[in-house]
Amino acid sequence: QVQLVESGGGLVQAGDSLTLSCTGYGRAFNLYTVAWFRQAPGKEREFVSDIAWRDDATSYADSVKGRFTISRDNAKNTVYLQMTNLKPEDTGVYECGGAWTGAAYEYWGPGTQVTVSS
Repeated sequence: QVQLVESGGGLVQAGDSLTLSCTGYGRAFNLYTVAWFRQAPGKEREFVSDIAWRDDATSYADSVKGRFTISRDNAKNTVYLQMTNLKPEDTGVYECGGAWTGAAYEYWGPGTQVTVSS
């Protein structure tokens, strides 16, 4: 079992950069695939990016490819989401989810708000 906590959100202007962190508290963080999702007001939660536990393989939503980079530091039990060239449509609550050995996402953080003004 792992407890996830996000940090790093804030209010920025379009074109700015921001780095989010997802820190896991518990054992064997390195055995969790971790993903970032986001939810804008009035919209459904959408997948942003993930990083696999086995080989650090990454994937991205088309809307963020080339602008966002996911990485992990297992020594710090932390997954990062570097966001560049932010757009107003990137606004939302960003949550990280943990999937034990890549199975279902059962563990979620409370989320961190990202607001991008135009």
